[in-house]
Amino acid sequence: MPKNFLTIALPKGKLLTDSVQLLTQAGIDCQGVEEDSRRLLFDLPPNQARIIICRPTDIPTYVEHGAADIGFVGKDTIIEQNCDVAELLDLKFGYCRFVVAMPEENLPPILPNGEYDLNYINHKRVATKFPRVAQMFFSSKGMQVTPVKLHGNIELAPRVGLAETIVDIVSTGRTLRENNLKEVAQILEATTRMIANRVSYRIKYERIQELADKCRELLQEN
Repeated sequence: MPKNFLTIALPKGKLLTDSVQLLTQAGIDCQGVEEDSRRLLFDLPPNQARIIICRPTDIPTYVEHGAADIGFVGKDTIIEQNCDVAELLDLKFGYCRFVVAMPEENLPPILPNGEYDLNYINHKRVATKFPRVAQMFFSSKGMQVTPVKLHGNIELAPRVGLAETIVDIVSTGRTLRENNLKEVAQILEATTRMIANRVSYRIKYERIQELADKCRELLQEN
């Protein structure tokens, strides 16, 4: 492949449309790259680029090991995966929040400052897709919890006694409300980021940085 040929990993699902739109505006013609396509690899010779479509949770791994030069992925996944990649740019879309939530009938006491007393959760079980994020948050509070790793339907865990609380990502909070759960603490906010393989970033610095700069300009205009 040519020296400046870029392999770009994009996430399946709701982030794909925004990712393709941004790349197209930045000068990479992504015609045919669509969510409903069964293809997972798209060669774009005129742009000296290749796009691969991955599960969002796999993108840091593809980038870290050099199967992709750059990738678009949520900050939540970057933190949880803890892969050795270079984070280049906040792409601003795909906003979500990490929160701690509990059943409405079993909420912690409220402190004088108006916040929930998280010590109520100390030494309890926390259901989550993000055990590393949960452990880091509660450790920063001087607390010990037992993360229970799940891959979906986190909201069910407190209802059936699997865990006393959950740590999950939310955008509107609608799913929490529908399951009679209430947010008791916010951990952090997350958006989609552009990441790069560290070796690729050195070898293909001009090409990668040019794309990052174009994306940054486009985001500043909007």
